[in-house]
Amino acid sequence: MKTILPILLLFFCGLSYSQTTITGSVVDNNNQPIPGANVIITETTIGAITDFDGTFSITSQQNPPFTLQASSIGFETTTEEITSSNQKIILILKEGNSLDEVIISASRTPERIFESPVTVERFGLKEIKNTASSDFYDGLENLKGVDINTNSLTFKSINTRGFATFANTRFMQLVDGMDNAAPALNFPLGNLLGMVETDVQSVELLPGAASALYGANAFNGILFMRSKSPFDHSGISAYYKQGITSQEAAGDNDYKDYGIRMAYKFNEKFAAKVNFSYLQGSDWVANDTRGKDRSSTFIKNNSTRQNDIDYDGVNVYGDLVSTNLSTVASNPDFLANLPNPALANLLPSVNVSRTGYYEADLTDYDAKSIKTDWGLYFRPWENDFEIQYVGKIGSGSTVYQGSNRYSIKNFFLQQHKLEIKNDNFFLRGYITADNAGDSYDLVFTGVNINRQWKSDSDWFGQYAGAFIQGTLAGLNANQAHANARTVADTGRFEPGSAQFQNAFNTVINDPDVLTGSKFRDESKIYHADANYNFSHLTDFAEIQVGGSYRQYQLNSFGSIYTDKQGEIPYSEVGVYTQLQKKFLEDERLKLTASIRYDKSELFDAFFSPRLSVGYDLGDDGNHNIRASVQTGFRNPDTQALYIGFNVGPIILLGSAPDNPQRDLRLATTTSAVNTLSPTGATILGTTSYSYDGTGAYNNSFSRSSVTDFAASRNPADLKTANPGIVKPEQVTSLELGYRGKLNKFIVDFSAYLNKYKDFITTVDVVNPFYGNVNLGDLSPDGVTPNAIVAVANQDFQAYRAYTNTTADVNSYGTAIGVSTKILGNYDLGMNYTYAKLDFDRDANPDFQTNFNTPEHKIKASFGNTNVYKNLGFNLAWRWSDNYVWEASFATGEVPAYHVMDAQVNYRVPSLKSTFKIGASNLLADEYFTAVGTGLIGSQYYISWTINNL
Repeated sequence: MKTILPILLLFFCGLSYSQTTITGSVVDNNNQPIPGANVIITETTIGAITDFDGTFSITSQQNPPFTLQASSIGFETTTEEITSSNQKIILILKEGNSLDEVIISASRTPERIFESPVTVERFGLKEIKNTASSDFYDGLENLKGVDINTNSLTFKSINTRGFATFANTRFMQLVDGMDNAAPALNFPLGNLLGMVETDVQSVELLPGAASALYGANAFNGILFMRSKSPFDHSGISAYYKQGITSQEAAGDNDYKDYGIRMAYKFNEKFAAKVNFSYLQGSDWVANDTRGKDRSSTFIKNNSTRQNDIDYDGVNVYGDLVSTNLSTVASNPDFLANLPNPALANLLPSVNVSRTGYYEADLTDYDAKSIKTDWGLYFRPWENDFEIQYVGKIGSGSTVYQGSNRYSIKNFFLQQHKLEIKNDNFFLRGYITADNAGDSYDLVFTGVNINRQWKSDSDWFGQYAGAFIQGTLAGLNANQAHANARTVADTGRFEPGSAQFQNAFNTVINDPDVLTGSKFRDESKIYHADANYNFSHLTDFAEIQVGGSYRQYQLNSFGSIYTDKQGEIPYSEVGVYTQLQKKFLEDERLKLTASIRYDKSELFDAFFSPRLSVGYDLGDDGNHNIRASVQTGFRNPDTQALYIGFNVGPIILLGSAPDNPQRDLRLATTTSAVNTLSPTGATILGTTSYSYDGTGAYNNSFSRSSVTDFAASRNPADLKTANPGIVKPEQVTSLELGYRGKLNKFIVDFSAYLNKYKDFITTVDVVNPFYGNVNLGDLSPDGVTPNAIVAVANQDFQAYRAYTNTTADVNSYGTAIGVSTKILGNYDLGMNYTYAKLDFDRDANPDFQTNFNTPEHKIKASFGNTNVYKNLGFNLAWRWSDNYVWEASFATGEVPAYHVMDAQVNYRVPSLKSTFKIGASNLLADEYFTAVGTGLIGSQYYISWTINNL
């Protein structure tokens, strides 16, 4: 025992002496500390992240000598030789430029932006911390080629290279590899289930087609958000923002946003983190009272309730319900309200709408976003092999604009991911599930509050009766209509009254669109994908293979989709490979080739190839030119496939091969005398029709031709529609680009041409309840075909059918960004974007492209992170040209606008804090990016961020 004890003591002493501790700091070339810099012992995973003061400490079992490496985004990597234990060093990082920043999205492998084979934008830690916008997600709008369409305070939709409504199904958003699109909607809801600001590591954006590597939905752009690893970024960080939103329509309202990140590295094997954020404010009030054209959704600038008896206000709901007064003569329910049915001939053939409610009467504009996520990270062998579980929950309230306007209340979205990965591969699977919560349709809320008070037949009957009485009393037409509305509206539920509130509560809790407006959904997506990079196994080239599988499970209980009888499942699968190789002695030439195979169970398979070449010019290799050609495709989204949603005057109907027959409905109509028939044929009385959606695709007129017929009463105006069943859309994209350093200027330029095939769109059609639209075969002996009789008597159902256009749809554009430093250390940047649609609208009046993109955009920024002793600032200005916003809810012009955002910040190292005061839309020039939304006002805020490394 006496012999063993000294031996053990010597052994443990040897262990203690074998440990090497290195301390120091990382600073820039102005001797300013760099928080969040990565310091590691080369050829190991042992390292540390610098704290708020730029300091670090590393303890290792490895004895000197060895090499220490320090790196940080936006700086050139440096190394230092460690020769003794307990050495204290200062590592100086020289500031690089944006072209040196490393990305992984363009090729699924780390590479500098400078050598990326396609256009890519990056928003790193420096940009996130110094954004002049109210949050980092809004700051993405300052990137070239990027538009953010503001739906509401908490829901913004990113648009790149055109073709986007708020339901931007052409754009994909990945958060740590997970597609965070809501399953029911099939598009991302901004940052609702995104990331907490203090956990964002980087944001990358590919503005073009990326189907070759990322599949069907990466058709017109893809956004990657990457979070901080708790192994590299441990500790507690938090932020708090307090301010106001200011809008002429809503006044000044409180706004607050706070969040916290907690991460802990237990040892080299296990780490964990938790994030939470909460935002609350008042949404932008939408109060556009201009009327809409019922047949086209175009804004009629001169239409008001006072001068238009068939008024349908943009943000007025309930006036959707309309009828022609002449039909009162054949409707027993209407006739009962006339003073004398024999006087029905005094009613003119004009359409009249019910009186609606303002949007502000039907929603409280409470904007709220609650996000939390957590992760467990395990490295069993203390190297790059990692197993992780991540859970995410997002809930919120906002206003969403689709085919109608919707009050999204307590919408709930969750994701759960299990992933295994190292530097060469990943294998992940995740589930996304949503729940509509207490959401409801604003349009049908107004419609059905009216019906709770008085049925449509009673209201129109009373209106007709009062119109006749006014006419007999000597009133002119305008006076008679005004008097009729006053009489019919007598006793109407007034907003704020107990009767109104009771009706409101009844309607928003009823999912039947005929009587209520509740929005129900509990859909899911199951997704798995994998990738393997063989670069460590071969020197010939970097070769990758991968694939993905996705299963949709739609469940709206029949409120959105045709799933009254049960959930709708369908799936799609894809595999891809990529080869990337550098040529020539100095590897100046880089070739990248990719191809992907995708198959949906509903459609034929597709191949999506991509080929790109890049070459470094100049003696110092500071100029890179690139060219690429790639094809992309997108499968029709869930709504294009399985929607069956009645939005009032029209039914949205998807065209999956099995969907039209699933849309079963019942209509009760009362037909008038067929005045067109030479034989005087008459269809009288109440008739019930049981029908499904198949007629939209095999027995329909175009809606525009029915509108023409209504005005002319000429059957020759009716045109057969019968749109084809929707199929996948394809694009061929050609792109040229240049990146380089010209003296002190960094230049990034790109130009593209997109040619679309089988462009997915919608067409409005009318399906008559009886008769065949093939008029040429059904007009013997001069008898008017029944289909014309049905249209004349308004015995039809209007549909918005999803289909493909055979018309040529092309787009092209260019973008250039220039940045430099002036006056020593001030950052100055400017970019310009040009986008153009090439489509013959006049020849294709029934198709909507929804390009929705300004032709010209200019953006500029100016700032300095350290003007004087930890004081910094940033200004961001952008201007957008006017453009036409085209969508199913409303179509009209968006005027040109310009916006200035600004912030001033001050770092207090002793408190590990940054204080910021800022404003979005500092100049208070209210504007909007889409017709039908509220004008965007200003946000003024102060914030305190602690220990954000």
